[in-house]
Parts: sequence; C-alpha cells; structure tokens
Amino acid sequence: MSFKLLKKDNLARVGILKTNHGEIKTPFFMPVGTYGSVKSVCPEDLTKKIGTKIILSNTYHLYLRPGIEVLKKFNGLHNFMNWKKIILTDSGGFQVYSLARLRRKSDEGVEFQSHIDGSKHFFTPEKVIEIQEIINSDIMMIFDDCVEYGKDEKEYLRAMKRTTKWAERCKKSKKSSNLLFGIIQGGFSEKLRIIHLEEITSIGFDGYAIGGLSVGEPKEEMYKIIDFLTPKMPENKPRYLMGVGKPEDILFAVEKGIDMFDCVLPTRNARNGTLFTSNGPINIKKEIYKKSEEPIDENCSCYTCKNFSKAYLRHLFINRELLAYRLNTIHNLFFYIELMKKIQKSIELGKFNDFKIEFLKKYQN
Repeated sequence: MSFKLLKKDNLARVGILKTNHGEIKTPFFMPVGTYGSVKSVCPEDLTKKIGTKIILSNTYHLYLRPGIEVLKKFNGLHNFMNWKKIILTDSGGFQVYSLARLRRKSDEGVEFQSHIDGSKHFFTPEKVIEIQEIINSDIMMIFDDCVEYGKDEKEYLRAMKRTTKWAERCKKSKKSSNLLFGIIQGGFSEKLRIIHLEEITSIGFDGYAIGGLSVGEPKEEMYKIIDFLTPKMPENKPRYLMGVGKPEDILFAVEKGIDMFDCVLPTRNARNGTLFTSNGPINIKKEIYKKSEEPIDENCSCYTCKNFSKAYLRHLFINRELLAYRLNTIHNLFFYIELMKKIQKSIELGKFNDFKIEFLKKYQN
C-alpha cells in the first residue's frame, strides 16, 4: 500500500504517501518545475530554505526539450537536475490541448505540432508512459483528453470515454514500480463525473486526480464539482486536484477531502512582484514600500523575511535584479509549504474548521 490514512477531521485528511524517492505527508502542495527546474531557485533552496519534498515536472515539455535521449543518458530527471526527492509528472494531455498547434485527436492518440518549432509528433497512451518511465517520475499520470470550459455535454462525454480507453492502455503498458494515477474527467456534469469516477476506479490506480478544472470556468462551477466528487472518490487512495490554486481554494478543497495540489501561482506571482502574506497578497512594486524596513510578513520565518526588508525587495524588483526573483520565490513557496504544514497540524488536532475560519478572517485577497 503506497498510501496510509492517519487522521480525519470530518472530510479533511492527513496521510502518508510512499514513493520510490521517499514519503511525504498529505495534504501537500507541489511547486511546479515544468522543465525540471522550479524557476529562479535551485534544489538546495527547495529543500533547505523552502522545505518541499516534491516537485511537479511536465512530460510534454521534457519530451521536446531536452528530449528523451538526454534523459536516458542521465538515467532520468532526478540525476539530470540533481534532485534527490519526489517527482510527479503530468502526462502532457493538458499541454497538448493548451499549447500544441494543429492537434488531430483520435482514439489511437494525438498528432500535434510542437509550439517551439512546428515539428510533428504523435502521443499515444503507451508513448506517454514510456516517456514518463524514462523521466523516472515517482508519480506518473495517465494520458487524458482535456476539453475547455463551455463545451456541450456530448464533447465532454466523447473526451471522457477516450480518457477511459487511454487509461486502460496506460496501465497495461506500465513496466516500472513507479506510481500511476488515474484522472477523472466529465466536465461540469455531475452525471458524467460520477460515471467516469466509476470507470476509472474500476481499472485500478495508485491514486486519483480530478482533471478538467481550472480551465476558465467560474469559481463556483469548480467548487461545485469538487464538493460533489471528492467525497465519492476512494478513501484509501490519495486524491489530487490538478492545477489549483489559491490559498482559499486549497482550504476549500482540503475541507472536502483533497490531498494533493499543484499550481504555478506562487512562482509566477513571485516573478511578477506579488507576494503572499498572512493578511493577503501584496504588490511589492508599490511606492508605499520604498522606505519600509519591515519584512514581507512579520509572521513568516523564511530566509527572505528573516534577512530583507520590503524596501530592499522593492529596489531589487524595480531594477530587475535577478536576486528579486529568487528571494520572492523562496518566500511565496515557503508560504505555501508552511500553509500545508499548518493545515496538517490543524487536522491532527481536530481543529481544521477553526483554522480555516481564522486564516480566511485575516487573509484579504
């Protein structure tokens, strides 16, 4: 068993997920390292200054650059980037949908043109598993058919059925001991979601993800699906909400029983000058911080907050100094990792709802 449930507080859960590169307590947040690098920070920053045990990388991007031959040469991404801890790779399904040009889908797979140079490629479920096993990611995702928000039910049903077929082929082609997660699609129809949940769980995977959210829908639509679907997912397997989100979204999803999260928000915002604090996000570019001797957040113990003022961070950012991106990213990721630790502690104490209420009372988005 790769997942062990340790404690529940209503639907909120704490557990331990075991992988080939160590174990990690849930619920947790994964910094996004699309190309095998979390932008502006190094592995030592991630482990020693931020405290994360897991990152997410991307099958589609790594396949295009540096390419599978390079990754074969290094016997996987861990050695290539000198990362000793856990890696999850998404399957590339979302990137084929969102980035690649001239996609041609069929039940066999997807032909697409690279967004980099226009070269043609063909992804099948078997190919995607082969790539992820070359990457040697500890947690692999099935190849799924993603559909944008606003499509009719027939389109969601077609993608859902295709994802089920691809899921079966992914599981059959898997050769490694790495974990493989299924993805539940079905758009914004509760009827389709429950059908697909039954189809994917009947195949049997090491964990299950909710896909097809955070694709442009109103937040209430996303919340509706999370609220409906999560409690019906297998209790003895980790539950992953893909591509979400903001701190308030994470709290909502944890309350419903989600265990795993990823999002580019903390790193992207750091590079844009938006920093998370216990009182809500701030924009470090603002004139009011020009002479401020205060840290970003007086309640934060990260390397950035312990050593630098808002005035200095503003100065770096205004002058486009590269150090700004590193210090901002360290802070934002530390904020997220610490939030998850506080969530875990509150669940263990049976006080998650109190923590959520108190956090949101202070946190003004």
